[in-house]
Amino acid sequence: MNKYFLLIFISIFSLSFAQAQEYSFGIKGGGNYAVGGEVVGRASFNPTTGNNDYNTDTYSPESEIGFHAGVFFELSFGKFFIRPEVMFNTITTKFEFVNVESEYSVEKISIPLLFGYNVWGPIDIYGGPAYQSFSTATFDNLMNPISLPDDPFAAQLGVKFNFSRFELDFRYDHTIASENFYEIDVENDSTTGTSRDGVNFANFDDRLNQFLVSLSFKIGDSESKPDRSRGQGCYF
Repeated sequence: MNKYFLLIFISIFSLSFAQAQEYSFGIKGGGNYAVGGEVVGRASFNPTTGNNDYNTDTYSPESEIGFHAGVFFELSFGKFFIRPEVMFNTITTKFEFVNVESEYSVEKISIPLLFGYNVWGPIDIYGGPAYQSFSTATFDNLMNPISLPDDPFAAQLGVKFNFSRFELDFRYDHTIASENFYEIDVENDSTTGTSRDGVNFANFDDRLNQFLVSLSFKIGDSESKPDRSRGQGCYF
C-alpha cells in the first residue's frame, strides 16, 4: 500500500476516534456495474493477404454484474461522520470483437476513507478517496500476457439510507488516473481474408469506473443497550 496514504489513513482515524461522539461497525456487500476500459484497434499488415486486414475501430465493453463485500467502521460527530472501509471487489467486462469474444476480469482490494453529512433523518451523503490494490487481472484470447492495472487511487461519491441496523448504499467510484493506453495482441481467428475484418493489435485503456449498490448491517454501535445484546455495544 502507498505508505503516505496509509499514514494519512491511520492519523485521521486515530484523531477522529478520540473526538467521536458515536460509532458503529459492521459488514456490507452488494453488486457493481463497471464502465470504461475501451480497446482501440491498430491496423496491422497481414503478409498472407498483402493488406492491412485489421481495423482501427473503438470497442466499448459490456459490463457483467460483479460483487463486492467488506467491513466498515463509522465515527460520528453530530451530523458529520468519517467512515473507513475495506472491500474486496470483482469486476468483469466483455468485448464483442468482430471475430472473437473476450472477457476482461479483475479483482481488487479497495480501502475508502469517506467523509459524510447527515442531510435529513435517515439520509446521508458522503465522498472521499479510496486506495485500490489489484490482485488479479485476466483478458481472454490475448497473445500477450495482461498486466495488473496501475491505478492506485479512486474517488467515491454516494448516498446512503439508514433503516435501524441496515443501510442501503448507492455509490459511484471513479478511477483517478490519466489516460494510459498500452498495447495488447488480440488472438484473431478470421479465415475470410477480407480486408479490415477484425481487430488484432490494439491499445487498451484499463481504467474502470463503477456504480455500486450495497446493503450494510451494523453489528454494533455506541448506542446499543445492554438489555438488547449479550454484551455492551453489540446487537447479538
